[in-house]
Amino acid sequence: MAIRVCVAGATGWAGAAVTRVILASADFTLTGAVARQQAGNDIGASLGLQPAGVLVQPTVASALRAATDVLIDYTLPDAVKENALTALAHGVRVVVGASGLTAADYAEIDQVARERGLGVIAAGNFSITAALAKRFALIAARYVPSWEIIDYAQSTKIDAPSGTVRELAEELGRAGQPTLDVPLDQVHGSSETRGADIAGTRVHSLRLPGYVIAFEAVFGMPDERLSVRHDAGAGAGPYVAGTLLAAEKVMRTIGLVRGLDRLLFAE
Repeated sequence: MAIRVCVAGATGWAGAAVTRVILASADFTLTGAVARQQAGNDIGASLGLQPAGVLVQPTVASALRAATDVLIDYTLPDAVKENALTALAHGVRVVVGASGLTAADYAEIDQVARERGLGVIAAGNFSITAALAKRFALIAARYVPSWEIIDYAQSTKIDAPSGTVRELAEELGRAGQPTLDVPLDQVHGSSETRGADIAGTRVHSLRLPGYVIAFEAVFGMPDERLSVRHDAGAGAGPYVAGTLLAAEKVMRTIGLVRGLDRLLFAE
């Protein structure tokens, strides 16, 4: 039986790419679409396709009036947590592709999901190659004691760091704490230039025209260094396969799984 999916942010950059593939898929059925500015329109017409028979809704709560198995959320940082909790309250599993949530937010979502016996899969980046880069960085942290992260994005991106980088930094923090040869309180000048502390990792966010999304985890040892870098292109296509893999896996998940790499490398 096809998995019934509602997409929040269905006309956005990533959400539209996911929605188009769902509409053409035999494995998924689109039962709902959320996009405030397109509310009341047929989602197919909104995406330049044939009418799909699904009207765009202004809120997740209204979209979930139709029977739904999974909510895929590609909205904005100020909406995603409420959307996830609303879906869980309706007995609907969740795939979170939007950024902006903290570890504390995810802990709350995890608790609610477990109480209801439902699954949530969240990733700052559903690109397969980004998941591989994250995995490589976590392996490097086992052997190299010093690292920092550079977070690149376009000048209009409102969250800093990106969800991809926050996720990586928090997982690196669980692996260990990097060595700082000069403690921050001993820095001469402006200690803020040493970056933000995300779970013990120094993170430097650049927001400039010309970038899409990229991150670089830099590991250093005496006389050598290692960089693990991922650059995204201008299209949202790379995120679709990972998102739909998560929508399939979440049907057999209870509680929160954070990171596409945890699906690819279950061990």
